[in-house]
Amino acid sequence: MAEQVHRLIYRSHSTVPRERRDEVLAEIFDVARSKNKKAGITGALLISDNWFVQTLEGDETVVTGLVEKIREDDRHTDVSVVESTTAQARVFSRWSMARISVIGRSDIPLHDVDGRIRPAAPDQPGREQQELLTRMRNTIGADSV
Repeated sequence: MAEQVHRLIYRSHSTVPRERRDEVLAEIFDVARSKNKKAGITGALLISDNWFVQTLEGDETVVTGLVEKIREDDRHTDVSVVESTTAQARVFSRWSMARISVIGRSDIPLHDVDGRIRPAAPDQPGREQQELLTRMRNTIGADSV
């Protein structure tokens, strides 16, 4: 039987200036990757010029606690939960972050290389990942960016 997990999707307005985006995202990634792994949290973070949209998957208490900490983070404002539900399985079991790409190109997992965000792998997202990424993008109208 598949592992049930809590899945929460939130969106927020980014306060990160464009010229500092790579540096700040590398910091976020480095901290989140180690802390989330220890906490059993997986997910994906989509980034556009003005928005963050993140899916978090894991134990409900841990995910909810993390969102409360995220609300206090001054790198974004107007944090709002778009979806909070129990899922039959993790969709992003091996992902920490993702990037919104140019129209017509897939979102891809990312990692930090010497303080710069780079693609983690050339693999295309699976069907379930693509469906959830589309729902995430739709919360901010990113399909029309």
